[in-house]
Formats: sequence, structure tokens, C-alpha cells
Amino acid sequence: MTPAQQSLVEEIRSRFGDRATLTDPQAIEPWLTDWRGRWTGRAGAILQPSTTEEAAAIVKSAAGLGVALLAQGGNTSMVGGATPPGDGSALILSLRRMNRIRSIGKAAMRAEVEAGVVLQTLHEAVAAQGLRFPLTLGAKGSATVGGLISTNAGGTQVLRFGPMRSLVDGIEAVLPDGTIHDGLSGLKKDNRGYSLDQLLIGAEGTLGIVTAARLKLVPAIHSRAVAWLGVSSPQAALDTLRALELETDRIEGFEILPEESLEAVLSHIPGTRAPLEAKHPWHVLVEATADSADAEDPADLLARLLAPLVERGLVADAAISTSEAQAEAFWRIRDSLSEAERATFGPATQHDISVPVDAMPSFMVEAAAAVEQAFPGSIASGFGHLGDGNIHFHVRAGKRGGADWLQREGPDVTRLVHDLVTSAGGSISAEHGIGIMKKDELERLSPDRVRMLRSIKHALDPKGIMNPGKLV
Repeated sequence: MTPAQQSLVEEIRSRFGDRATLTDPQAIEPWLTDWRGRWTGRAGAILQPSTTEEAAAIVKSAAGLGVALLAQGGNTSMVGGATPPGDGSALILSLRRMNRIRSIGKAAMRAEVEAGVVLQTLHEAVAAQGLRFPLTLGAKGSATVGGLISTNAGGTQVLRFGPMRSLVDGIEAVLPDGTIHDGLSGLKKDNRGYSLDQLLIGAEGTLGIVTAARLKLVPAIHSRAVAWLGVSSPQAALDTLRALELETDRIEGFEILPEESLEAVLSHIPGTRAPLEAKHPWHVLVEATADSADAEDPADLLARLLAPLVERGLVADAAISTSEAQAEAFWRIRDSLSEAERATFGPATQHDISVPVDAMPSFMVEAAAAVEQAFPGSIASGFGHLGDGNIHFHVRAGKRGGADWLQREGPDVTRLVHDLVTSAGGSISAEHGIGIMKKDELERLSPDRVRMLRSIKHALDPKGIMNPGKLV
């Protein structure tokens, strides 16, 4: 550690006790590598506040000493956003001790929780009150509320409820000078200028450290049903979604995947079976829910709304779950796609991208063709959240092969994919953030945007001590 870092650690230990600092290299080591194992950094210590006041004191002292800090929760970033710099120039500030659920208001349909609360813990706590927090993702057992806010996380329920930005009703945070921003009052109207809450959401910890949030809740699911559809094209899938949306607001999930991805799951994941008898070029998973016993049964709702679409030929075939086990089996296919594709097709460049929803069908087809033309022998395809325009676009080596394919051609493939996304008016990061992984590409494609982001960063964090090396 540098002398300034050592001074900060000693000060925090003397003020808040031994639990507030962690300097054992073996204990620190698991928190130095990102979720995917792509980046490993260095940090001489982990600082562990237990309250917002302690976090503010740490940041204030760090600012005075010029010590950079990296806020970290569950360390589940997919783009290296929670990995410390490789030169050891920053200390980790862990929010994991700040894991209290301060309140759950059944009447207000709000929960006030600290940044270190794990998403699954939040789900269980609000479920005990007959409520739910309508955001979920694969890392729910590790991801924390602070990280979800800082990356504006998405997941499979964005179609109905929006991403994290739509579910946050207020934020408490420590700003780079140690000032505490308290936005937890729940005001419906507040026109005092810029929204600090909205600036902090999706900022990846570069503008301040989220310590708590007021989150929106919805009624618990009374019942649900999942339908598996076979369709001829992504456009037919989108037309199906639009037809359903005209009739109901109870569709929560709408996922699309190609036949080859389904076959990869069926061949690799034990216990999976094809939902439909015949093969189809594209498949769609649709989930409908009911919040009360008085609402139309979700299976009946799907059967009623899908029947005319099958008659019209828009949907080639459909199967509707008849039990919770079957609904889970359908979702298991969707949740196993990445694992199955890796095992079946080998290494791939993976792109978390978004385009306008109405442009998504053509993009899925045309972008794949453009990549395969530019890199003959490669195989490109996408799957994901059709209703919100988020595509997980994968390009596999195919006949180009070779153990070094990702290193040799991966960067060129990614640049082409990002160029196609930008031309379509899309974003190179839909729900994973920028972090380390996409920082250079963001500046290449959006220099004016980066310039504005840096201006905001400099205004709030003139010393540059908040999560250096990420986003901007």
C-alpha cells in the first residue's frame, strides 16, 4: 500500500474497529477478480463500513488523502466494473456489511434497503409480506442492491416493470467529498434542479457510492403460466407481442431464441425436452401472471389470446404450461442457453446490446448475415428480451476455428457488431454496463457522449477517486 492508503486504513481501524478494515491478502484475494474471470486487479485493503455515516467518514478521509476507492457489493459485474485497478492504486470499499432491510411498507408498496442487501434476500423478505420486487436475474443469490442500481440492471421482467431505473423511488448515497445525499423521502414531485438519484443510477460507482435505496414493490404473483411458441421469424414474434399487448398488460416475459440454440440446450442439459413436437426456425417464451384469485387464470388468458394468432398463422404452434413444474421447465431452457451454447459451439464473442424494439427483428437477421459475410465460416445468432430490444448477440468461430480465435479475431468481430448496433440507433451495453470491457469502444463510437459524461464526472468527482478506470 502507498503511505496515503496505509494512513487511511489505520485511521478507519482506529475509528471504527478491526471489522472495518481487511488487510489479509488471502481474505482479499477472492474479491480481486471479476465474475467472468477476465480481469484481476490489486488492492491492499478492503474497507467495510457498517453504516452510511461510517461510509461517509471513509470517503471524506479518502478524499483528503487522495486515495481512490472502488465500491463493491456482490462482485457480479459482467464487464469488470467492480474489479480494482491492476496497479493497486485503489482500495475496495465493500458495502456487504450494510445489509439491513430498514423497512417494508405494505401500504406504500415500498421497501427501504441498504446497498449490501442481496437480491434473493430482498425477494424472500418482501414475499413474506405478500409482495415482490419485480426484478430478477441469474446472479440473484450474490448480486446486491447497490450494484444493481449502479449498473441499472435489467433481467427478464423489464417488459412490464422496466429496468432498475424504473424501480428506484429514491437513493441515499455518499458523494466523492463525503457529503451524504439523502433522497429517500419518496417525494412524488421535486423540481429542485438536476436529479442526483438518476445520475447515480447506472453510473457504475464513478459519481458516488450508493448506500441505501427506496424501492418500488408490486403484489406477489398469485398464479402464472408460460407458453412456448414456434414462429417463422423474429418479425412474427414481434407481431405476436404487439397483438398480445393490445389485449392485456399482464405479459411479464417475452423471450426469443433460434432453433439452433434450443437444440444446443436439448443436447447438453440433462432432463430438458422440446416443448413442441415439430421444429421451428424461431421460438418464443411468453409468461403471463395474475396478482389475485379474481383475475383471469393466466393459462386461460394465454389460450384465449393465442388461439386467433394460431388460426391466422402468425404463431405456428403453441404449448401452454399446465403446472408450475412445466413452467419452470420452459424457463430452464431459456436460462441454460449460454451454458449450452458454450458447451456445444465452443468459444464465442458475446455482446450485450440493444436496438429499438421495432428494429430488433430485422437487426437479428441482417446483423447475423453481415457478420457471417465479413467472417466467412463464422456463425452468428442472437437471443434475448424481444420486448425491450435487448439482444445477447453471439458470434462463434465455426469453421474459422482455432484455440486462439477469440484473441485473434474477437476484437474485430466485436467492432463490427458494435458498428452495426450504432448504425441501427442502438446501444453497445443494454444491461451489463461499460466497466473496463467496453470503455474504449464507448469512446470510439460515442466521443461526444463520453465528453459529456467526463464533464459530469469532473464536476462531482474532481479528484477522480471514485472507481477509477471504469466507464469514462
